[in-house]
Amino acid sequence: MRTSIAALMTGLALAATACTTPPPAEAPDTLAATETATPPAPLRPGVVPKQAGDSYYVAAAAAVQARIDQRGLKPAKNVILFIGDGMSIPTVTAARIYAGQKRGLDGESYSLTMETLPSMALSKTYSHDYQVADSASTATAMTAGVKVNSGTLGVLKEANRNNCAATEGNGTDSLFELAEREGLATGIVSTARITHATPASTYSETPNRDWESDADLKGGDAGDCKDIARQLIEWSAGDGFEVVLGGGRSAFLTEAEADPEEDGKTGSRKDGRDLTAEWVAKGPDHAYITDQAGFDATDFTSGVKVLGLFERSHMQFEMDRAKDTGGEPSLVDLTKAAITRLSQEPSGFVLMVEGGRIDHAHHGVNAARALDETDEFDMAVAAALQMTNNDDTLIIVTADHSHTMTISGYPQRGNPILGKVNTGLDDDHMMAQDGKPYTTLSYASGMTACRMVEGEPDCTREDLSDVDTTEPDFQQPSLVFMGSETHGGDDVAIFATGPGSELVSGVMEQNEIFHVMGRASGLVAAE
Repeated sequence: MRTSIAALMTGLALAATACTTPPPAEAPDTLAATETATPPAPLRPGVVPKQAGDSYYVAAAAAVQARIDQRGLKPAKNVILFIGDGMSIPTVTAARIYAGQKRGLDGESYSLTMETLPSMALSKTYSHDYQVADSASTATAMTAGVKVNSGTLGVLKEANRNNCAATEGNGTDSLFELAEREGLATGIVSTARITHATPASTYSETPNRDWESDADLKGGDAGDCKDIARQLIEWSAGDGFEVVLGGGRSAFLTEAEADPEEDGKTGSRKDGRDLTAEWVAKGPDHAYITDQAGFDATDFTSGVKVLGLFERSHMQFEMDRAKDTGGEPSLVDLTKAAITRLSQEPSGFVLMVEGGRIDHAHHGVNAARALDETDEFDMAVAAALQMTNNDDTLIIVTADHSHTMTISGYPQRGNPILGKVNTGLDDDHMMAQDGKPYTTLSYASGMTACRMVEGEPDCTREDLSDVDTTEPDFQQPSLVFMGSETHGGDDVAIFATGPGSELVSGVMEQNEIFHVMGRASGLVAAE
């Protein structure tokens, strides 16, 4: 019997055109690119962040400076960093085919929006201490310009995991903190918990990415460290985030408070602090929303500062969003809202948009949802391109790390990307050596290497002859039996457009992305 995908995804959530591109989603008329065109922003003088003496920082800064010396530097008023969590190169390829086939077009020659951006590079994703990194260290590389230990956020490599005392003097200035101090607007959008590794890299410093709530401050030496949710609410950079939209209510509500959507569920905080109430108490311009109705009622063209937490844990997969009890906006909707709100600031803005659940679907060896999440993520990129001006907005689309999904066999052109390999030749060419069919997509690790048969583990390869592998809940075969599929260590792609994108090329260290954004925006000074 195959593992239940619903049970698996619940567990994961709680633990952690033919040849043309489709037209991007419509943006509000008031923000149409033709109406927001502005002269190029003058290059800001920038500052030297406190992590500037770090060896990884110095090397990355020098690499980007060398490109600036060769190619010049165009100033960017705004910066948008799109991170497809776990969006490996095979994920991009498979999502391209999936998106085209979903629209009744030729998938192989289809183009995702991100693939049309003019600048491209490869990103090396190792962390300071691991060949295959996690999301915390890789996100910190992009938001602070340094390589750090896996499992840590916003603290230098000298800070050991789980040791609060080791963080003293080893903090960093994220690009978002620098932007706030300069008077720019800032925002975070994620389909994961807002306290999860990638979005938390914009504002938190912690030796353990799992310390999302005060209830998590256990194990190792938590000392006086603040949990991640508290750090968001107490973040003192500038006047704080203008917009924060994603999941993760539980870490902000007390264990005595009922969740507004899920019956019988409460928050997780043990300190008695309702952090959502503290957000609202910051001033009359602060709003807290939890569902589609609240989102629809919010005027993002105003000066409101919005904290939107639409799930107790991660947001729904796009495939499942319509079934959500309270209703929740799509990643495209959240991206549009964030850009609408941040565009109110004449000085410019810095925004992170994370497609966080690409990663979660991969961990569950569920390629259908991983590819569907990537398609939704790509449509958010399309919406951002339509709503901004290429002359003043740097857009970077990348991933934090890869996964172990592969595309293999010899499927004929037009074969369903989620299907079993059909060569178009005789049956012998569609079967493996054991005489059983196999899928185009599979994983090097995961929970489907073995399965339970009559209460006993059976690790022989399953016969998929009568199984519909294109069904959304199907879990692809895996090679090495693991409770959860692992990350991959291969390079990921970087796509870019706008001022500063000319600095994106070749094979880059992942932390150079920070320096490209920092130098183009003028928030980071030249060394």
